[in-house]
Amino acid sequence: MTPEQLVSSLRSRQPEPVYLFLGPEAYTREQCRRALLERVLPSPGDRENGFTRHDLDEVTIAEVIDDARAMSLFAADRLIMVGSAEAALPRGDAAAAQPPELAAYLDNPTPGVVLVFDCSRFTFEGEDKSKLQRVQKFYGAIRNVIEFPHLDVAAARRLAATLGAQHGLRIGEDELDLLVDVLDADATRIAVELDKLVTYAGKDRPITAADVWSLVPNARATTIFSLVAALGRGDRAGSLDALDMLVRDGEYLPLALTFLGTQFRLALAAKESGLTNAGQIQAHFARQGIQIWRGRAEQVSETLRSFPVEKLRRGIAKIYATDKALRDTRPDDRTVMEQFILSLT
Repeated sequence: MTPEQLVSSLRSRQPEPVYLFLGPEAYTREQCRRALLERVLPSPGDRENGFTRHDLDEVTIAEVIDDARAMSLFAADRLIMVGSAEAALPRGDAAAAQPPELAAYLDNPTPGVVLVFDCSRFTFEGEDKSKLQRVQKFYGAIRNVIEFPHLDVAAARRLAATLGAQHGLRIGEDELDLLVDVLDADATRIAVELDKLVTYAGKDRPITAADVWSLVPNARATTIFSLVAALGRGDRAGSLDALDMLVRDGEYLPLALTFLGTQFRLALAAKESGLTNAGQIQAHFARQGIQIWRGRAEQVSETLRSFPVEKLRRGIAKIYATDKALRDTRPDDRTVMEQFILSLT
C-alpha cells in the first residue's frame, strides 16, 4: 500500500488494527502518522492519554502487545507508534521467526487500538534491500504494509508543484525544477524551503531563481552549472567570474570540482551513446537507474552542444589532475581552479 492509499482510505473507513511502515522517506510518513492521529484521536484532548510511543531498542514486542491489551481508564481509543521495528530481529544471519505474541494479537486485536510498527532505518536499494526484506518477513503476519521509498525526481517535482500551489506561491516551472534539483528531490527539505520562500517573498510577486539561490542550501550549485556553460563557450572571463562568485559564497572548491566532473562524465556518456536532446538524455539515464530532472538533462544537453568529445575527454583528464593539485598544500585552491579554467579556455 502506498502512503497516498492509506491517507485516502482513512477518509472513508476505520483504520486497521496493525500497520507496518517500511522505508526511509520522512515527509509522506509524517502525513500518514498525522492522518492516523486525526482519524483515531480526532480531539486534541484525547491525544494526551490516547497516543503512546514505544521504541524496540528499549522495550520488547511482548511489552508492546501487553500495553495494547491493557484497557485504559482515560482513553477509549488509542494509537501506539512503535519505532525501531528492525531492532526486534535476531542479530547476525540467524533466521528470524515471526513473533508468536504478534500473531496471537492479530487473531484478536483490542477494539479501538491501532498499532504501527515503524522501520525507517533501511532503504529499498543496495545492501539495505535484503535487510528490509528480512524485516518484512519477520513481520509477515501484518498484512497492511505501507512503503516509504525515497521519492524519485518526478514525484518530488509533483509534490513541489502541489505545495507551491497550496501556499499560493507564484513560482514558475524553471524555478520549481531548480528547487527540486538542488534539494536532491528530498520531500521534507522541499516543504521546508517552500515555507521559507513564502515568508521571504510573499505571494504578490513571482519567485525568481535569485530567491532560490538566496534561501535554499546548496543552491550555489547552480553557479557551478554557469561555470560549465562558460567553459563550454570558451568564455574565460565568464568562467573566472563564476569561480569568483563561488569563492565569495564560501563554496568548498573540491566539491565544486566534483560537480564539474559529474557534469562532464554525464555529457561524455550521452555523447558516446548518440544522444542529442534533453528528452533522450533523461530517458537514457533513467533506464540506467540514474534519475535526473529535466532541467539537469537540459544542462547536460547544453554541455554536449558546447564541448566536442575530445574537449570533454581533455576536461575530465584536467579535472583529475586538478583534484590531485587541490590535495596539495600549495598553491591555494583558488589558484589551482584558475589554472584549470585557463587550460580549458
